[in-house]
Amino acid sequence: MATVALFPGSFDPFTAGHLNILKRALNIFDEVVVAIGVNQDKQGFFSTEQKIDLVRQATKGLKGVRIINYDCLTVDICRQLGIRHIVRGVRNFLDFETEQSIADANRRIAPDIETIIIPTAQEYSHISSSAVRDLIRHNGDTSLFMPEGVKLPENKH
Repeated sequence: MATVALFPGSFDPFTAGHLNILKRALNIFDEVVVAIGVNQDKQGFFSTEQKIDLVRQATKGLKGVRIINYDCLTVDICRQLGIRHIVRGVRNFLDFETEQSIADANRRIAPDIETIIIPTAQEYSHISSSAVRDLIRHNGDTSLFMPEGVKLPENKH
């Protein structure tokens, strides 16, 4: 039986750090579903379609990756898909505290779904989606922060 994990996030945009976490999760799980969440409280920088395209570009050639979008609780999409593991990446101690709180809440709601926290590799720990968005806004070079070969949408330069 294949083991499947959900890797949820806003991925606005999907960075080299996200790709690092995804590749490492693929060493643990047979399939990882990259789940692009819709946060009603935030206006995304990229559209859902653009985010899906960026993840598709970043994961081209990787086996075991599926990309979806969702607009519900993460544990609910796990239940809908029959997934029992959530993968989350952390860059630092502050990320860990936030992710641990979310994992604790999810465990209360869905005790059968386990969260696996993977620390990002040190060379990616400085990368955040918000920093990439700031570079894009100011026409900065994002190549050191984005997965190799990913082309940002023209209207965002």
